[in-house]
Amino acid sequence: MKSFKKDFTRFIHHLQDDICQKLEAVDGKAEFKEDRWSRQGGGGGKTRIIERGNVFEKGGVNTSEVHGELPVSMQRYLEVDSGDFFACGISLVIHPISPMIPTVHANFRYFELYNGEGRLTDCWFGGGADLTPYYLFEEDAVHFHRVQKEVCDRFDSSLYPTFKKECDHYFYNHHRCEARGIGGLFFDRLRETDERPDGFWYDFTTSLGKVFTDTYIPIVTEKKDLDYTPKQKYWQEIRRGRYVEFNLIHDKGTLFGLKTKGRIESILMSLPSVVRWDYDFQPEKGSEEEKLLDVLKQPKDWV
Repeated sequence: MKSFKKDFTRFIHHLQDDICQKLEAVDGKAEFKEDRWSRQGGGGGKTRIIERGNVFEKGGVNTSEVHGELPVSMQRYLEVDSGDFFACGISLVIHPISPMIPTVHANFRYFELYNGEGRLTDCWFGGGADLTPYYLFEEDAVHFHRVQKEVCDRFDSSLYPTFKKECDHYFYNHHRCEARGIGGLFFDRLRETDERPDGFWYDFTTSLGKVFTDTYIPIVTEKKDLDYTPKQKYWQEIRRGRYVEFNLIHDKGTLFGLKTKGRIESILMSLPSVVRWDYDFQPEKGSEEEKLLDVLKQPKDWV
């Protein structure tokens, strides 16, 4: 069994630099501030935060490399009795100022599991990217999905519909009966097998990471100068409440981090700065706001 630890660790640090540089260029004002941290038990990470810019209200592009003995909670989740682990990944969430620009999330990660003697016994890849608009511009949804589908199709035409369906299922506020956004891709526990060429899932996961800026920055560039009203900003803050609800109620990564005493500031960087929870807020009939909700109640094929 081949380890991709060194290659994937190198990849996420290069990707972090590339994404941060391109987002700073689009914003034109704010710069990412880096906060390096260490994990008790082994490893650490680089949290990079951008705030109060021309375009971005708050965002984070974080990398981490952690290792050590498996916590009991992780042993239960992975259904193993003991062992050590290594995990690395890049995770990002970007909240724009303008309600015309969608929030975006992406994550690309790699995990290794070892027996008590340090021998590699299992490894896999996971990740994906999804888009959360406040106003529905169908051309943005099509673009976001099409770029990712083109990557998937280079590897296997069955991957996009499979991982799109997983994304629609995962990023869903079950208590609201509505999706968090218009989806994207979500995949987990992709293991190297004899049925695929060596390095297939490494190449697949890194290829999707490399096109992240191609999926999002053209949307930001096109929409960042659009006018919007205080009413539209208010709606954005209402919808951000749904984003917070998902992350704190349903998101496995957030919940796992909180339950295993992870680094709180890095975990909760995904939350927007300003949010509203008005009682029983309902959009006007026939409005653009209602149009968005109609789409969120039923997953749509965008490409």
